[in-house]
Amino acid sequence: MKESTNSAVVHVDDMDAEVFRALLYFVCTDTLPDCPDMKKQQDAAMAQHLLVAADRYNLERLKLICEDKLCRHIDTASAATILALAEQHRCHVLKESCFQFLSTPLTLNAVIATDGFDHLSRSCPSILKELMSNIAARMPSDFGKSR
Repeated sequence: MKESTNSAVVHVDDMDAEVFRALLYFVCTDTLPDCPDMKKQQDAAMAQHLLVAADRYNLERLKLICEDKLCRHIDTASAATILALAEQHRCHVLKESCFQFLSTPLTLNAVIATDGFDHLSRSCPSILKELMSNIAARMPSDFGKSR
C-alpha cells in the first residue's frame, strides 16, 4: 500500500479492485456484498482472495466466513489449491474439510492429476506427509493385514 504525499488517493497494488471493494464493504457492514449474478466458480475465487486479505489485515470474522464458504466449494479442480491456501493461512477447519474430501482413493487420484496438486507439492511439501497420515488414520484398522 502506498500513500501519496500530495493527494488523498491510496493505492493498494497487491489486491484486485473487486476484492478490495468487498473487503471495505465487509468492514463497513459486517456482511459480504450480495452478488447474485456471480457464478459458483467466481464466488469461490472471491472467497479465496478475501481469505488472503482477511488474514493479512487480521479480520478474523471475515476469515471464518470465507473459510466456511470455501468448505462448501471444495471439488476435484479446487481441492489442492484450497488445501494450500488453508495451510498457508492457518485455516484448520478448511484443511480438515479438504482432508475429508481427499479421503477416498478415487477422489485423491483425480486431484493428484490436477495442476493445483503440482502447486501444492511445490508450495507446501509438508502438507503431503500430513495428508498421507490423515488418510492412513481414516483407513480401517485391519487394512493391509495378511489373512
